[in-house]
Amino acid sequence: MTDTPITDTVNDTPPDRLSNNPSSPHYNETLLARGIGIRFRGVERTNVDEYCISESWVRLSVAGSKDRYGNPITIKQQGEVEAYFRS
Repeated sequence: MTDTPITDTVNDTPPDRLSNNPSSPHYNETLLARGIGIRFRGVERTNVDEYCISESWVRLSVAGSKDRYGNPITIKQQGEVEAYFRS
């Protein structure tokens, strides 16, 4: 019986769901620091607040709009979502 060390391979697949809001359960600071790009309906988007690939939706923040608590106002749109690491 030989002991082989378990190596942790780098996974180049972004998660199915990710949010950049720290109060969300889908928030992951290490993945966000690595840099994730989002293509929504074939167009590169930079205002994505949260996405879900399996359910085909994104939450986009509306420029300059805040709610009464100072959080950005977001809209949810359905469509083809593709996530990738920028590095």
